[in-house]
Amino acid sequence: MNQTLGNPMTLTLTSDREITISRAFDAPRALVWAACHQCEHLTNWWGPRGFELIECSIDLRPGGGYRFVQKAPDGSIHPFHGTYREIREPERVVFTQVYEPIPGAEMEVSTTLTEVDGKTALTQHLRFASKEARDGTIATGMEWGERQSFERLDEVLARLKAAAGR
Repeated sequence: MNQTLGNPMTLTLTSDREITISRAFDAPRALVWAACHQCEHLTNWWGPRGFELIECSIDLRPGGGYRFVQKAPDGSIHPFHGTYREIREPERVVFTQVYEPIPGAEMEVSTTLTEVDGKTALTQHLRFASKEARDGTIATGMEWGERQSFERLDEVLARLKAAAGR
């Protein structure tokens, strides 16, 4: 499968219940994987600018779980949790995600990392229980938040590459 490795994020409504998000990073796949699955890195980029990841716990194994809690600039708290269903390090992870203030708002996220010439294409497929759940998530400003998170991830990856002398 050919993928263009440019930096703009794309978000596509792929069905009534699905969203596909793609973004390329100027870093090897193993480094992107580490930045996406280790709390020491996630706390530096997960969420839009101005948001702080104040809780991060990860049990990265099938059946294991995670919990992230963001604090927004206005002081509001945004907790998320989920369960890992499939892990093929460093290329694929499938997990559920629940935004805790909305009971029953679980989605499944499949993330694939593909490396080409030292750059990594990240593709996420988000599957919702209904079209209303998908549309409600989009209405929260999710696309804006994802774009900012990925910009912050770019910055973290640049620091990690510099520290590793790459």
